[in-house]
Amino acid sequence: MGDEKKRAGAGMSRRTFALGVGGGCALLALGALKAVPAEAQVRPPGGQNEEALLAACIRCERCVEACPSHALRPAHLEDGVVTVRTPTVGFNDGWCDFCEEANGGAPLCVAACPTEALRLPADATAESVILGKAVLIRDWCLAWYRDNGCRFCYDACPYEAIELDEYGRPVVVPDNCNGCGACQNVCVSQKEGSYAVGATSRAIIVVPESEA
Repeated sequence: MGDEKKRAGAGMSRRTFALGVGGGCALLALGALKAVPAEAQVRPPGGQNEEALLAACIRCERCVEACPSHALRPAHLEDGVVTVRTPTVGFNDGWCDFCEEANGGAPLCVAACPTEALRLPADATAESVILGKAVLIRDWCLAWYRDNGCRFCYDACPYEAIELDEYGRPVVVPDNCNGCGACQNVCVSQKEGSYAVGATSRAIIVVPESEA
């Protein structure tokens, strides 16, 4: 009787596994899981060639572990099946200064990559490598919709990529922005609890250059 139960259990496990795989394939076919991301990812220094990164990245996450500002995270399943565990940048937790303080301006994520999925030319600088572009959502910005004089993003930007208009409100200067994320990192639109209706992120965010 015991052996029969074991065999039945094993059969059930195999059936459950097969159903799970089949269900995953069905979801993929229906688009519930994406073979490619619906939106481009903001990548760390050296990862701007998306095709080369995906081809070389072995999902080891050493770059994530090496980031001294904790700005990197592995992509999640919802970002797309193909990109799972590849490095993306999350500026709510940190920002990228090209490891200026930690390593004299040589990104540690690039140094940690064992396959050169992250690769920079010898003359690369923080100014010349464009991670993305900052986008200000005025309807959610405290300085714009509450006129409270908030200027955290302006004060934090190290590249003069944010100016103040005649009313003291921040305005992004795209040509000066390299997507370092300092502005997003310090934005207090969420922390202050003064969210505009419908807001789903901080009032200033970094997006891929192609979507700015």
